[in-house]
Amino acid sequence: LCFALYSASMAVGRLYKPLLDEMGITYPQFLVLTALNDEGTLTVGGLGARLALEPSTITPLVKRLEVAGLVLRRRGLKDERQVEVSLTEAGADIIARTPCLAEALLAKAGMTVSDLKGFKAQVQDFGARIAAAAD
Repeated sequence: LCFALYSASMAVGRLYKPLLDEMGITYPQFLVLTALNDEGTLTVGGLGARLALEPSTITPLVKRLEVAGLVLRRRGLKDERQVEVSLTEAGADIIARTPCLAEALLAKAGMTVSDLKGFKAQVQDFGARIAAAAD
């Protein structure tokens, strides 16, 4: 099971890579931009929780995205110890161009939107159950 999930994840990454290369971002950067698009402004810790990544992994990703002009980092208004991250207009433009990623995945996998949504729900449920069991 673990290898099946890992290999499926790697296959998705390989499929997305040429499309993301055209946009000038990596898959992990795409995940950060997507999380910010979905959730709005998040702290670095919130991003890490959303993506199941450590702050030591998120921080360099966010810094590279900031240098590229795709996100904005600023100290929290309520707590200056926290760093809040939000999409810039350029970051939002990148996300607006990414529906083609899902279309490419559907076409290559021969799945319908309904199939993919059902599969996503099952994987999310499985992940939540495993995470709860690990706590």
